[in-house]
Amino acid sequence: MATLADIGVSAALNILGAFIFLIAFAILRLQPFNDRVYFPKWYLKGLRDSPTHGGAFVRKFVNLDFRSYIRFLNWMPEALKMPEPELIEHAGLDSAVYLRIYLIGLKIFVPIALVAWSVLVPVNWTNDTLDVAVKISNVTASDIDKLSISNVPLKSQRFWTHVVMAYAFTFWTCYVLLKEYEKVANLRLQFVASEKRRPDQFTVLVRNVPPDPDESVSELVEHFFLVNHPNHYLTHQVVVNANKLAKLVKKKKKLQNWLDYYQLKYSRNNSKRPMMKTGFLGLWGEKVDGIDYHISEIEKLSKEIAEERERVVSDPKAIMPAAFVSFNSRWGAAVCAQTQQTRNPTLWLTEWASEPRDVYWQNLAIPYVSLSVRRLIMGVAFFFLTFFFMIPIAIVQSFASIEGIEKAVPFLKPVIEAKFIKSVIQGFLPGIALKLFLIFLPTILMIMSKFEGFISLSSLERRAATRYYLFNFVNVFLGSIIAGTAFEQLNSFLKQSANEYVATD
Repeated sequence: MATLADIGVSAALNILGAFIFLIAFAILRLQPFNDRVYFPKWYLKGLRDSPTHGGAFVRKFVNLDFRSYIRFLNWMPEALKMPEPELIEHAGLDSAVYLRIYLIGLKIFVPIALVAWSVLVPVNWTNDTLDVAVKISNVTASDIDKLSISNVPLKSQRFWTHVVMAYAFTFWTCYVLLKEYEKVANLRLQFVASEKRRPDQFTVLVRNVPPDPDESVSELVEHFFLVNHPNHYLTHQVVVNANKLAKLVKKKKKLQNWLDYYQLKYSRNNSKRPMMKTGFLGLWGEKVDGIDYHISEIEKLSKEIAEERERVVSDPKAIMPAAFVSFNSRWGAAVCAQTQQTRNPTLWLTEWASEPRDVYWQNLAIPYVSLSVRRLIMGVAFFFLTFFFMIPIAIVQSFASIEGIEKAVPFLKPVIEAKFIKSVIQGFLPGIALKLFLIFLPTILMIMSKFEGFISLSSLERRAATRYYLFNFVNVFLGSIIAGTAFEQLNSFLKQSANEYVATD
């Protein structure tokens, strides 16, 4: 059972880890080679020059201004003091809302902590229920347990304090969240209203266009919207299955980046041509001229791209029953995106188009009729992933304790019983064991979201984040609590002798 010392050791290790990462961030942030990473908008606005240009060679890579290291945390109070409109203009709406999340936490938990320590702690601490239970029965309890509700005797009037405080804490939390939600919603409305016009604000994605033997998909879309939205329809672009073309373009872009790298390298040293190996990661293979090799590869790829583009344009099977439809007003686009277009609710399905950079183009080629089946399959897979994942977590949690480790490796018992080691194991090891199992979870959930057929990167991330929360709630919260107790009860039940069972008539 964790004691106050165990909790203190765990807190100290976490605080130390957070401090180390903060110092590392502060030092790396001040280095010249990271300047564009942490101040990109200043470069775009022309307010900052690269410190790697000019000066001594060492100063291009290492910040030698020691006064900046003394002031390395000055940006934190400056960010908190910055007016919200200025912060949004400087760092964006997401950054402003991100800071508000921390302030919401302080608004909620500081008053709750003060009230809990001034009201609930005295109510719990001034009882002797656990002391009596330890003396009379085989019960183990630490001083930290006396702060909890377990130290209040059964049917005591003091339980009313916990009931009242539970309602008070819930009301305060909901009140703060409601007020902050209203403020954030207003911030978003102001941000959207002040934005420049973007194509996606006038564009709608239409899916499941019904086939017509007399008209092509493009003609059918144009005819439909000219008839149903004559005053607002502007133009359209039919969606084609160009996934292979997109892969080729991506590959060409990668080769072009390498070509730029070798050309820049050669411009700095004209006396020697840059060489490379054609094998895996440049570790082995034939040694060739880096510039000539990439120029040749890009020319070959350009021909493949041209051929694939011609194939996509001329192949009727590449045309998908979907299109991006643009309107001449935001109001017209909003009406189309939020209304049913025909009597048949499964045809001419409309939704807001994402920004071009947010579109996940690979999923646009997925037939709409298969989306429901895909989501059903992934729903079942997520169910099994969530609940069967509790098995390894339960096993790990049972071993991530003093008793479990001593049973698995009894020869380490003298080392484990050392006070500091024991505190680290009880306060730190269960969390580490759990994190090792969860390290690949976000990647798995993102793959599942892509298989479901969502057409924007933001919706993919939102879906994966929602499932990540549900997964953690079931496994980390419920699993860690229930599994540990269940294993203890099962173990005691199996070891109980037959004559100790309670006979029932």
